[in-house]
Amino acid sequence: MKITMAEYVKSINTLEQLPNENIPHIAFAGRSNVGKSSLMNTLLNRKKLVKVSSTPGKTRSINFFLINQAFYFVDLPGYGYAKVSKTMYRDWQKLMESYLSSVGQLKAVVHLFDLRHPITQMDKEFLAWLNYYDIDSILVGTKADKLSKNKLAAQIDSNLRVLDDEFGSNTSVIAFSSVTGKGKDELWSLILEHLKTTKK
Repeated sequence: MKITMAEYVKSINTLEQLPNENIPHIAFAGRSNVGKSSLMNTLLNRKKLVKVSSTPGKTRSINFFLINQAFYFVDLPGYGYAKVSKTMYRDWQKLMESYLSSVGQLKAVVHLFDLRHPITQMDKEFLAWLNYYDIDSILVGTKADKLSKNKLAAQIDSNLRVLDDEFGSNTSVIAFSSVTGKGKDELWSLILEHLKTTKK
């Protein structure tokens, strides 16, 4: 994928602030510290376009980046950070549910998890949320470079068994590394496929 333009557009805290353009969205979600900003920067061949929060779990806005004047990358707030207050978590839930349930331009959510760890209950709950709202998901395991080849294969297989038990047998995972670029082309290929789809 050739990136000719990638720029930050705005951050929103309510749906009333959504960009007005009727162009597709690809959203990115995952637990705090999963490597979401690094993944997005890697996809866009940028180093610091998507900034890493200095305080995990504190970013509560939805951030929009316009790519090639054709579609948005949407950076959703990270979830699951232990120090977030109950009030902040409820605000996150409200904003996420509003966005996921009502934004027709959303083509898919790239859902990230750390390959070094098992799928968490919050990850499964978020995937169930996406299924409930009939939103396509692309499951990506980050930090693949941190594992040996055998350990990586075993961890993916273990996570797939958990997901298959929960969601059925069609689940797949892209192993991704922002350090080596592993999985970058495969992820772009799926993103472009989803951008072309038109939901009935």
